[in-house]
Amino acid sequence: MPVLICGSLAFDTIMVFPQRFKDHILPDKTHMLNVAFLVPEMRKNFGGCAGNIAYGLNLLGSEPLPMAAVGADFDAYADRLDELGISREFVHRDEAFFTAQAYITTDLDDNQITAFHPGAMDENRHNRVPDDGRIDYGIISPDGRQAMLEHAEQFRAANIPYIFDPGQGLPMFSGDELTGMMDGAHWLTVNSYEWEMIAQKTGFSHADALERLQQGLIVTHGGDGSQMLTANGERQIPAVKPEAIADPTGCGDAYRAGLLHGLSNGWSAEQAASLGSLMGSIKIAHPAPQGYTIDRQALQQQFHQHFGHQWPGS
Repeated sequence: MPVLICGSLAFDTIMVFPQRFKDHILPDKTHMLNVAFLVPEMRKNFGGCAGNIAYGLNLLGSEPLPMAAVGADFDAYADRLDELGISREFVHRDEAFFTAQAYITTDLDDNQITAFHPGAMDENRHNRVPDDGRIDYGIISPDGRQAMLEHAEQFRAANIPYIFDPGQGLPMFSGDELTGMMDGAHWLTVNSYEWEMIAQKTGFSHADALERLQQGLIVTHGGDGSQMLTANGERQIPAVKPEAIADPTGCGDAYRAGLLHGLSNGWSAEQAASLGSLMGSIKIAHPAPQGYTIDRQALQQQFHQHFGHQWPGS
């Protein structure tokens, strides 16, 4: 089942601050903030929402098609995608730019401070969602502003079901623009903070958002699980306790990989979100967005153990 993943391919530099930001930021001095954090642990990873989601889908046996724009420094990432067997058909390369770069500092409470350079990302507007019927499902994840707007229109025009996952891209859009991208989307997926931002920009309640969406709204709450709202009511998807907590970076993308795998294969929304929850818990126990692996047989057993569902189709 081909899944088109519109978003970023990026290099992530992840640094771990072995204390808590809140102990080093004076609340009454935020107007003149000048802080430095000693980060003895640092690693450079392959990342970006499109790359991370594609990685998870590939592990699950789906056919991910990342759609992204990259720069002159993309060679190592290109080799990685080739080694994994992930298609680069929709990866647009522009030698005039760097590939997107994220610099993420995480503290002991899993709070994060991120600096992000978009590089070539804005050039993804030159990629078009194919309308030849070969794409089964799609997602719009954080990307260049114009690309997100245009890809939403193209998914609708091609009658391809898609998830709208604005994430870190939310501040770029007005309430009307967010409403436009929600119109016709099958699902909106956000974390609780992002939902509050959408509600503030649009004035929407949950019920208002559901009127715009074909299927429903999923709000993730980290260790407290996720909330699925549809016209038929609300369901709580429990979190899965991880074996360890190593790094939260990419957990949301792993969740979305599980969700997309289920939805694109005809699972119920609850089953798909449950797989997303399980994938997020597996990822958080590993120190890189694409640093985890899965055993599919063991995954099916864990799925049944935690949620009481048999693996669909087994």
